[in-house]
Amino acid sequence: MVLDDHDTSAVILDAAAAEVRAHGIRRTTASDIARRAGVSRQTLYRYWPDVQSLLAALVTRELVAVMPAPDPGAPASLDALVQTLVDTADRVRRMPLLATLRHSDPELLARYVLERVGTSQRLIHGLIADRVRAGQAAGVVGAGDAGRIAAMVLLIAQSAVLSAPIAETWLEAGAWRDELGRALAGYLR
Repeated sequence: MVLDDHDTSAVILDAAAAEVRAHGIRRTTASDIARRAGVSRQTLYRYWPDVQSLLAALVTRELVAVMPAPDPGAPASLDALVQTLVDTADRVRRMPLLATLRHSDPELLARYVLERVGTSQRLIHGLIADRVRAGQAAGVVGAGDAGRIAAMVLLIAQSAVLSAPIAETWLEAGAWRDELGRALAGYLR
């Protein structure tokens, strides 16, 4: 069977995900990924210039997979918007890749969250800003710059997701969802 470029890149990303889950990001090498994917390192480097770029693409792919597709026909209500945001944050919170990063490479996770804005965050910010604008147009989200509001929503949700294991001391999963929803609804109102 001959794989096309999309299939090959997906196989490589799947192999990278398996290697990261098995060994963590720092101990995952191009050779390990290529071997697991059944391709040469040269093939891997045709798609990504280095392992860091490949792993960044993996994180973006995993996040995009849990993001809801934009739905211009969706009912515009604050409750619906908040529900979408909370559902998405909860799916991110439960991502196996995030758990792996949290346990095996917390310094790397912190660097990506605290020191830089990456492709994934830009994508999420854009999707939130679009939903904020739609909510403002429907009169269910307060006035203000949609980009700034989206930035704060992203920061609130990101903080809740990353702190979820600590929050389990006070909030089981259902209460975590409820309280995040209350925080977002209060801010967006």
